[in-house]
Amino acid sequence: MGSRISRLSRITPPPDTLQPAQDSAPPPVTPEPEPDERPTLVSVETGPANKKRLPPRLADLRRQIRPKLLATPDELDQMDSSNPEHQQIVCDRLKVLLQRTGVRLSAAELAELETALIWDLLGFGAIEPLVRDRSYSEIMVNGPDTIFAEYKGKLLETEYVFDDEEHVQWTAQRIVRPLQRNFDRNHPMVDARLPDGSRVHAIMPPSALEGTTLTIRKFPEKRLTVENLIEWGSFTEEVAEFLQACVVARLNVVVSGGTGSGKTTLLNVLSSFIPDDERIVTIEDSAELQLSQRHVVRLETCPPVPGTKDGQLAVRDLVKGSLRMRPDRIVVGECRSGEALDMLQAMNTGHDGSLTTVHSNSPRDCIGRLETLALMAGMDLPVSIIRRQIASAVQLIVQQSRLKDGSRKIVQITEMQGMEGEQVILQDIFMYQTPDHKGGGPSHTGGGTLVPTGFRPSFMDRLEEAGFKLSGRVFGAGQKFNV
Repeated sequence: MGSRISRLSRITPPPDTLQPAQDSAPPPVTPEPEPDERPTLVSVETGPANKKRLPPRLADLRRQIRPKLLATPDELDQMDSSNPEHQQIVCDRLKVLLQRTGVRLSAAELAELETALIWDLLGFGAIEPLVRDRSYSEIMVNGPDTIFAEYKGKLLETEYVFDDEEHVQWTAQRIVRPLQRNFDRNHPMVDARLPDGSRVHAIMPPSALEGTTLTIRKFPEKRLTVENLIEWGSFTEEVAEFLQACVVARLNVVVSGGTGSGKTTLLNVLSSFIPDDERIVTIEDSAELQLSQRHVVRLETCPPVPGTKDGQLAVRDLVKGSLRMRPDRIVVGECRSGEALDMLQAMNTGHDGSLTTVHSNSPRDCIGRLETLALMAGMDLPVSIIRRQIASAVQLIVQQSRLKDGSRKIVQITEMQGMEGEQVILQDIFMYQTPDHKGGGPSHTGGGTLVPTGFRPSFMDRLEEAGFKLSGRVFGAGQKFNV
C-alpha cells in the first residue's frame, strides 16, 4: 500500500508539547489493524445509559494531537473516513508523533485513538457512526453530552458523546469550512450541508446555552420515487395520477407542512413529473432537491465574502435573477421570507407550474403564512392586495404531515378557488381519514388513507388540455364519504 499512499502521509508532524508518559521508553511497535478489526460503527437503539466516552487519557491525547497532524486546518477536508488510504495517512502521522513524544499506548489504546482521530480528521467526530448509518434520518447534537437521532420516525437518545465543547466546535468547523462559510462569534448561526447532501444547521454559545448545537437532516442515498411513496402509504395511486396531471398541466402548487413532515421529499417527487423538455431553475438555502431531468439549473444562497458585506445572495436575490434565465419552471425549496412576494408575482406573470414549500399546519394557515412572508418583502402593500395575489397565483395546496406514529403522509389536497369578498375560498379534494376518525379535518393517527371528498376541482379543463382525462373514480364517484 505504501506506494499508493498520498504524499500527504509523508509530511511529518513537528516535535511538539505532547505530555509524555512517565515511562519514556520507546512505544511498542503494533501492526496497523485491518479495517474490519477497527471498532465497528454500530446502530444505536439504546437509551442514554452507557455513553461511549474515550478514557480521559485518550480524550486528552486526542485533543492535543488533532491539530498537530495537519499542515493546514483544511488539509484533509476533501478526504473520506471510509477510504483505507486516507485512514493510513492519519495512522502514519499518529505513529510518528507518538514516537517523537515518547507516549506509550497499548495495542487496544492505539487502535481506539486511531479510530477517534480518523473520525475527527476525515469524518464528523463523535457522530461519524450516525452519519454513516443510513437508517438514521436526523441527528441532533444538543451540546457535547447529549446526542439524539431519529430512527424509523422515532427520536432516540444515543450512546455517543463528544469529549467537550471544543470537540463539537472542531466538527462544526470541518463541516462549514469546505463551503467557505464562517462559524464564529461574528457568525454564530450557519446553514451548511455535508458532502452527501445532508442539511446542517449549527448554533453556538451564547445563544445555544448547553453548548454548540448541530441539527443534521439526512436524505436517502437513492432518490425516492412516486412508487416508493405509494408503497409506504403516503398517498394512493389515484392521488399520484391526479398530482402528476396537476404538475404537467402547469398548476402552481404549494406544499405545506411542519418541520420534518416530508415537504422536501414530496417536492422532489412532484418535480419528477415535470416534462424533460422544460428548463427548470431550483432555488434553495442549502441544495437538497435531486431532480432527474437533464435541463436543470441549481442555485444555492451564498454568504458574504468573509470580513465584508459583499458577495451575498439570498433566496430573494436568486428568485429575481431566475426570472432573467428563461425558466419554464421555478422550484423554490422553501419560502421563508420576502421571496414569497417575488414568487407570487412570478406565478402571476407567466411562470405557471412553479412549485415551493411553506411551513404551516393547514391549507388555511398556509394562506396566512404566505401573507406574512410577502409583507416581509418590505413593500407597503395592503393585506387585501397580497391575499388577492395569492388567490390568483396558487391553484393547489398539498398539506404534508408527520403523524403520531412517525409516518409522513399527505393529509389534505386543497384547491384554491379564488376570493369571495375578503376571504379565500378553499375546497378539499382529498382528505386523510382513519376508520374511527370523527370531525371535519384530517386524522393525525396512522392506519388511514387519503380519500376523495367527492368534489371535482374547477380546473379539470386544464388537466384535459394537458392530455389527462381522469376518471370519476379518482374523485370518488359512486362512493360514500365521511369527510
